Amino acid sequence: MKRRTFLKSSGLAGVAFTASAPAVIAQSGVRWRLAHSFPRSLDTVFGGAEIFAALVRDMTGGKFEISVHGPGELVPPFGVLDAAQNGTVECTHTASNFFAGKDETFALNGIPFGMNSRQLLAWQFEGNGLELMRDFYADYNVINFPMGNTGAQMGGWYREEIGGLDDIKGLKLRVSGLLSGRVYERLGMVPQSIPGGEIYQSLEKGTIDAVELSGPYDDEKLGFHKVARNYYFPGWHDGSPQIDLFVNLDAYNALPDDYKEIVAAAASQAHLRVQARYDVLNPPALRRLVAGGAVLRRFPAEIIEAALREAQDVYAEIAASNPRFAAVFEDYRSFQQDQDLWFSVAEASLDRINQARR
Repeated sequence: MKRRTFLKSSGLAGVAFTASAPAVIAQSGVRWRLAHSFPRSLDTVFGGAEIFAALVRDMTGGKFEISVHGPGELVPPFGVLDAAQNGTVECTHTASNFFAGKDETFALNGIPFGMNSRQLLAWQFEGNGLELMRDFYADYNVINFPMGNTGAQMGGWYREEIGGLDDIKGLKLRVSGLLSGRVYERLGMVPQSIPGGEIYQSLEKGTIDAVELSGPYDDEKLGFHKVARNYYFPGWHDGSPQIDLFVNLDAYNALPDDYKEIVAAAASQAHLRVQARYDVLNPPALRRLVAGGAVLRRFPAEIIEAALREAQDVYAEIAASNPRFAAVFEDYRSFQQDQDLWFSVAEASLDRINQARR
């Protein structure tokens, strides 16, 4: 499917058009299963899949049903992509950077010092991003639909206060994303990959020294503040962590055109709802965390500066050995440069004025 054709049916206008169309599609019933990587307790991100499934059901008059399953109910949390690829399930809602071990190009849903969520969405829907990534994902027999973003995350919870680079050397950090992990590793830390539902126990037992997962709302639900009170920001490791709907290509191609448009429109609507909910729920959650004893701390400048240098080196090294990553990343970085120039003049300058008033 060509990107421009997709945009006509799955952009914001597509949501409004499809949602208002009569739900009288004369098709036999379709039943899909969606396997999720995140636990049900993270109701905002998990809820994105439930929003999607409800919209698909309602817009087809109940003829297209998608059951949503938590991690481990059908497949393990990190096994969802393979399951969608081979048709064990028809679709999954997950973070693509979980699978960057297969190919670093999977990590481009959100990378260290990358685009913010608004810029990323512009790259995908009005730039070349969606077309480039769909070409890549086709090699894994899936088609992707952006379906949620947390917005800029926090830097994570640390048992001990960190004053500089020497204080983080040797620390075991739970981090999502291969590229983020490589940067942390270059800073002297020991990155760990742990599913969301298992992180608290690892932190409580001292198996890890620190954890980054999301932002205040999700982090509060998982209770990290009970065992690590130092809450660091900004989340330079991932400024726009996007969650994607991956659909098995055979299952997708078997749908009638009407249903394909409904899948696209429902995913777009769910994407908007997930980020809007995070923007609403994170501020009061942060206030509660601080009131409960969490200590907000900004990462020391030398850590940020060192991380930025190491990130650029990581990207250069990957691009030199992975032509697919190099091609997509070149387009991504070029788009980001224009976006950063514009945002520095418009959005960021206004934000600084408004935030300085508080």
